[in-house]
Amino acid sequence: MATLRRLQEAPRHLLVCEKSNFGHDKSRHKHLVETHYHNYRVSFLIPECGLLSKELKSLVMDIGPYYSVKNLPLHELITHEFINTFVKKGSFSALTYNTSIDEDNTVALLPNGKLILSLDKDTYEETGLQGRPSRYSGRKSMKFVISIDLMDLSLNLDSKKYRRISWSFKEKKPLKFDFLLAWHPTGTEESTMMSYFSKYQIQEHQPKVALSTVRELQCPVLRSSGLAGEPEEACSALEFFDWLGAVFCSADLHYFDEPKLAPWVTLTVQGFADSPVAWREKEHGFHKGGEHLYNFVVFNNQDYWLQMAVGANDDCPP
Repeated sequence: MATLRRLQEAPRHLLVCEKSNFGHDKSRHKHLVETHYHNYRVSFLIPECGLLSKELKSLVMDIGPYYSVKNLPLHELITHEFINTFVKKGSFSALTYNTSIDEDNTVALLPNGKLILSLDKDTYEETGLQGRPSRYSGRKSMKFVISIDLMDLSLNLDSKKYRRISWSFKEKKPLKFDFLLAWHPTGTEESTMMSYFSKYQIQEHQPKVALSTVRELQCPVLRSSGLAGEPEEACSALEFFDWLGAVFCSADLHYFDEPKLAPWVTLTVQGFADSPVAWREKEHGFHKGGEHLYNFVVFNNQDYWLQMAVGANDDCPP
């Protein structure tokens, strides 16, 4: 009966809202953006705007390429050459694709140099490496998480630890995955991604940019100082988040009596549903949705609301 009750329960979702100002010394916006690593969509909503400014258009069009590579052996991501060429000289991200976090083996390389493996029980045991049970695999652990710090590993490539990991990935349990890759070098050097992985099936891709104009969009009234809103006067952060979701889904929503001039814009960033992590190195699971995203509501006085949402198999956002 307890199992039946759990199945009937609606999946838990968490929405954390906070407000601050970009000019405040203790504003957390930069840290929270930089530690939400694997994202597939960035969306702007600019009310009462018929034409993008040159600055914003240039920013959107200059995101840079990403890459897909097929059947890349995992040991390629722990070699001395790879770490020195990419991990130590910029922000490198990798994420397995066409894999489901709750069913398949998945891997992510974070920009901070942490390699995260989410493995099923059999694969985990075959690697011979030390990890921990997944928080979301139930009483009988069927998924395990291994975390490898490549920056720490590279300090001593003759160590017993490095030799064991290298032996595991190359000989004991060779693993290959299809990956999405991105690299942002800290210096002026150009990316050598295509040449470095030339012996594998690697392709360069450009992010898709779509611009749409929504006519007669009825925008809510927001007041930067009040997350809770005011009845009949201003929308709350929770109401606004629901409204924004309906807009991005192109749903019909006649929630307000008349259009209002809106002195705010929004920036929404959505993470990959099957990434092993959401924020920082906190484990992420799918359950019934797998969503993890954040949204900035930016006001013209540099105040902002930050809304962070996750599904059932996630810690509370930081």
